[in-house]
Amino acid sequence: MKARAESTFQVTNWEEKPFDEIDGGPRLTRARVTKVFQGELEGDGRATYLMTHRPDGTATFVGIERVTGRVDGRPGSFVLDHRGTFEDGVAKAECTVVSGTGTGKLASLRGGGSFAADGKKAPFVLEYELDE
Repeated sequence: MKARAESTFQVTNWEEKPFDEIDGGPRLTRARVTKVFQGELEGDGRATYLMTHRPDGTATFVGIERVTGRVDGRPGSFVLDHRGTFEDGVAKAECTVVSGTGTGKLASLRGGGSFAADGKKAPFVLEYELDE
């Protein structure tokens, strides 16, 4: 049975550096990000994002994030695979729980989530399944 965990996250640190740039073309960057989740998903997230910033100010990104905390009271950790865009001041992403990355009471966690962030704090919804 699928369950739903609604929460918010706040970015607590963002360190972004370019790793490839060309005149008139897109800029490639890498960001190390830390987050704090509150709600039915609570804990800390540590992510690395790879981004393509286009000259028009939009971007596309991918990322990997380990979340350590609790989902609906169950302690453990898991890894999310992010795929997203940045446009009109909003970062939107779809995330998938990476199979086999759950620990503790979240060892069998599977599912995915999404967010739309327009600042340092954003809603995050995780739709998931867990074996009992």
